[in-house]
Amino acid sequence: MAAAAAAAGRWRRGARLSAAALLALPALPALALLALTAGGGGEGQPGSPPPPPPLPLPPGLREELRQRRRDLRRLEAAAGGGGEAAAGGLGCGDLSLATGVSVLGWGFTKVVARAALAGGGAVALKSVHGAGREVRQCLQRYRAPAGCRRLAAYKLLKEVTLLQRLQHPGIVQLHGQCYDNSGDAELRVTAMLELGSPLEMIQLLQTPWEERFKICLSLVRLLFYLAHSPLGSIVLLDFQPRQFVMVDGNLKVTDMDDASTEELSCKEDNDCTLDFPTKSFPLKCSVVGKCEGINEKKNLFNAYRYFFTYLLPHSAPPALRPFLSDILNATGDLRYGINETLEAFEKVLHLYKSGLYLQKRPLHLKDYISLKGFRTVEGDYKCWPSYSHLGCLLSVHSAEEAAAICNSHSQCQSFTVTQRRTWTGRPLASFQSSPTDLIPDANAVVYIKRSASSGERL
Repeated sequence: MAAAAAAAGRWRRGARLSAAALLALPALPALALLALTAGGGGEGQPGSPPPPPPLPLPPGLREELRQRRRDLRRLEAAAGGGGEAAAGGLGCGDLSLATGVSVLGWGFTKVVARAALAGGGAVALKSVHGAGREVRQCLQRYRAPAGCRRLAAYKLLKEVTLLQRLQHPGIVQLHGQCYDNSGDAELRVTAMLELGSPLEMIQLLQTPWEERFKICLSLVRLLFYLAHSPLGSIVLLDFQPRQFVMVDGNLKVTDMDDASTEELSCKEDNDCTLDFPTKSFPLKCSVVGKCEGINEKKNLFNAYRYFFTYLLPHSAPPALRPFLSDILNATGDLRYGINETLEAFEKVLHLYKSGLYLQKRPLHLKDYISLKGFRTVEGDYKCWPSYSHLGCLLSVHSAEEAAAICNSHSQCQSFTVTQRRTWTGRPLASFQSSPTDLIPDANAVVYIKRSASSGERL
């Protein structure tokens, strides 16, 4: 007890744990953070007597374990392989050499930590959370710590199996795993995954529309893949923003233990109602006794209510808003399936990248003079949403569109088109209220209003 309390104190002060210790004590990081002592590993102190032989598991727990083992084997068979790490992937040896382990967070079943690899780089480590709700509820039912942790470990093994089979830019990459099944009841699994940062919706709402559209488009492409995956249609049962991370600016789902390849069985259409807190959707029962498209539609409506409604409409280009409204209405009513939704998103992307969304308007660039090989100091005035918090930096299709934007800002007198590009390939333009302070830059062009340039030394 004293040792556990001391460990908790060290973690509260921000101390770090070696990866080898994390493997030996799979529940310790989260337990120490929470100042708990239950659910630790199975290692005794040097010189201590050997532990007593494990007690037989309660019948109910044995049945739950059999069910999860059966489900895992069925998934492994469908995935075309067992629980071995992919060739060339990280294993237990790499985990034992990793350092600087620090807990990032924990949830119902798992604890997630960050670790530095001996060869460079960092990974996310997932292991069973011995103080998580799943293990605690199991302990209340069966009072069998090792068996309960084994029950939770099957969910992590399921996630590892899915990540081995599913390859998509929108799914976090599995770098390897460490698997120890040497104990009678204990099952230790540590998954080593691509490291990302939590998805912060409040921050996303403050980013330019183009970046928010990218998030939604990435999600739609992911859901299209899940609807047509090698394992069949996959539903994310715990579909929440917290199940996603950002990796190098790209959205990726990181939690797959609650994903399911099973579609709801039915005998008649009345068995196929898809219920959400504010809406219900009647679906058809197919001739094979499955609710048609229920996995795909559940994913799509969750994408609508958690992502599209917040990220798509605000500050979108005016000419694209009717197309975005159609997407919101059609997904909110589930009139679109994932195929139609992806087609609609790709159409908006094409209109945006090509500039075809720009309405015919008077030409504004004729009112500006251009100075190639110069730029101006950024930070003259601010606009929202901007790619820079220091000034007004916006994505434009062309200098002509930038001129129209400058004319719509009362304080704008000049703008600079740079070689910096967004993910769509569009250039970034910086807008200023003063045409002075020109700086040589071979990769930029400054455009100054003719009226503002009168009497100025350029």
